[in-house]
Amino acid sequence: QVQFVESGGALVQAGGSLRLSCAGSGSTFSFYSIGWYRQAPGKQRELVATISRGGNTNYADSVKGRFTISRDAAKNTVYLQMNSLNPEDTAVYYCHLLATSYWGQGTQVTVSS
Repeated sequence: QVQFVESGGALVQAGGSLRLSCAGSGSTFSFYSIGWYRQAPGKQRELVATISRGGNTNYADSVKGRFTISRDAAKNTVYLQMNSLNPEDTAVYYCHLLATSYWGQGTQVTVSS
């Protein structure tokens, strides 16, 4: 059983920064590729960024150059550093183990203009 918890969401002004964390438990967490997704009110959930077991990363065009995904294997944690936030980034952000049915509970990010 793999479990993980997201944290770090908050209310921030446009132009600000946040770092989200996805802390996993269970010995197999480090074997998975991890994705950060987000869902804004009234919109479908969308992929934000992914990081493979080996550290390869991919980003949605809307966040390239502003967001950085990383992982700390020793801490079983994946991070999403978000800079230059704008109101369009407002959403609930979820951590997901790719190719599995495991999702976190989400953390709210709200960017005020």
